[in-house]
Amino acid sequence: MGKFTRIAIANRGEVAVRIIKACEELGIETVLLHSEADINTRAYRMATKTICIGPAPTAESYLNIKANVDGALAAGAQAIHPGFGFLSENADFAEAVQKAGLTFIGPSAESIRSLGDKVHCKDLAKQAGLPLVPGYQGENQDVGHLIQQAEKIGYPVIVKAAAGGGGRGMKLIKSSTEAKELIESAQREAQSAFGSPKVFLEKYLDRAKHIEFQVFGDSTGNVLHFFDRECSVQRRHQKIIEEATSPSLTEDLRRRMGEAACAIATMGKYKGAGTVEFLLQDGEFYLLEVNTRLQVEHPVTEEVLGVDLVKMQILTAQGEFVHDPKQIRAPRGHSIECRIYAENPYMGGVPSTGLLGHVEWPEGPGRRYEYGFDSGDTITPYYDPMIAKVIVWDESRPRAIQKMIRVLKDAVVFGVHTNIPYLIEILSHKEFVMGTMTTRFIETYFADALKEPALTEIDKKVAEGALAQLRGGTPESVKASTSPWSSYWRGI
Repeated sequence: MGKFTRIAIANRGEVAVRIIKACEELGIETVLLHSEADINTRAYRMATKTICIGPAPTAESYLNIKANVDGALAAGAQAIHPGFGFLSENADFAEAVQKAGLTFIGPSAESIRSLGDKVHCKDLAKQAGLPLVPGYQGENQDVGHLIQQAEKIGYPVIVKAAAGGGGRGMKLIKSSTEAKELIESAQREAQSAFGSPKVFLEKYLDRAKHIEFQVFGDSTGNVLHFFDRECSVQRRHQKIIEEATSPSLTEDLRRRMGEAACAIATMGKYKGAGTVEFLLQDGEFYLLEVNTRLQVEHPVTEEVLGVDLVKMQILTAQGEFVHDPKQIRAPRGHSIECRIYAENPYMGGVPSTGLLGHVEWPEGPGRRYEYGFDSGDTITPYYDPMIAKVIVWDESRPRAIQKMIRVLKDAVVFGVHTNIPYLIEILSHKEFVMGTMTTRFIETYFADALKEPALTEIDKKVAEGALAQLRGGTPESVKASTSPWSSYWRGI
C-alpha cells in the first residue's frame, strides 16, 4: 500500500485538530468533513481542505455514511480517519469506506463487529473464559422481555447501547418502577447516537473502579498493550478525569489484566488503536467492553510512554507500523487529563453555549492542551459541549494533581461558563488525592451543584473594568476615583 497524501477526517472539534496535527507532521494533507454548524471552528481553519457534508443534526451530517464517503472521494482523499464517537465504531461505515476504494484508519469491519458491538464482544470473551459482569446480551429487544431479564439479574441494573460508548444510551435502573421508561429512553438515545436501538443489561457494581488498557494491533496483526488508565471519576457514566497509570493496580494485577486485554484483542484480529475496559472491585476484574477506536483520554498514555498513537494509527493503515517491544518503555511519571465542558457548575452542569470572548491556556513544562475552539468561536447547542482537554505530566501523582489544579486556576475562558471550578473541587477532594475513588465518587460527593461563591468588592471592580475595556471605555469607579494612580488605569 502506498503512502497517503490526503486523509479525510469524519469528525469535529478537538479530535479533528489532533488528527490534523498528526497528519501535518507526516506531511499529509487533510480534508475536514464538517456540518454547516462547524464553520467557525479551529479544525475548519486548520484543515487543508473542507467539505460540507450536511446540516447541523448529526443524522444528516456526521452520522451520514454516504455523505462522509462521497465527501472524501470528492476531495481526492485516499483514507478516512473517523476520530472517536459518531461513526468511529460503525462496521457498516468501515465497510462502505473500503468498498469505495478508500482506507479506513482503524480496525476492519469484521473486528468492529466482533469487538465493537458490545454484545458480540461479550460472547467472544465468554468463549475465551474472561470474567464478565452478570447480565443479558440476547437478541430479544422487546421491552417487556428486557424488564424480565433485569428482574432476573437483580437491581440495580445498567442498560447500555450495544453499539455505544462515551456514556451515550446508558441508564442506571434502580427499581422495577422505572425500568420501562429508562429502557425505552436508552433505546431511543442509542438509535439517535449510534444508528442502532440495540441494548444490553448488566448488573451494576456499586464499588467498582474503571480501569482500561490501551491495546494496539500492528500491521502484521501482532497485539501489544500500552499499559493502563484509570477513569473512575464519571458523571452520568461519562468520564471527566482520566489518569495514567492507575493508582489502584498492583504489578501482578496489572500483568493479569494486560494479558486479558491482549487476549481479547487478538481473538478479534485487531489492528490499530483500541481500548479494553474493565471494572475492578474487591481485587477481581471483569471485562466491561472493547472500544474499537481512539479514546478521548489517549493523551495520558502518550504522556507517560512518549508515543504518538494517532501517527501509529496512520502508519498501521499504510502497512508500515510493526511493534518493536524493545521500544515500548515502562511508564514514566504520572499524567492526568481533565475534560473542559461549556456548562454552568453552579446550575448542575446545564450547557452554556455562546460566543467565546477570550480563551487562554497557561503555558509551561508538562502541560498539553487539546482544543477545538479559539477566541471568537461559538459553542453551539448541537453537539457535545466539551471544548478542550487539559493534560499535565509530572514525576509523581501528587505533583501531577497539584500541577493540574494550578493550570486550571490560571486558565482563562470568557464568554461561557465552564466546569473548571467543579474540576478543581474534585481534584482537591481527599478521596481523589488518596486514589481511592470509585465510579460512585461523583454521585456520593458531588451530586449537587456547586455553591456559587459570593463576589467581593474587588471582584466587582475587576468585572466592571473588564466590561468597560471590552466596550472601549473607562469604568465609573475609576472615573470617580481620587487616587493619583487612577489616570494610569490600563484595565485588568
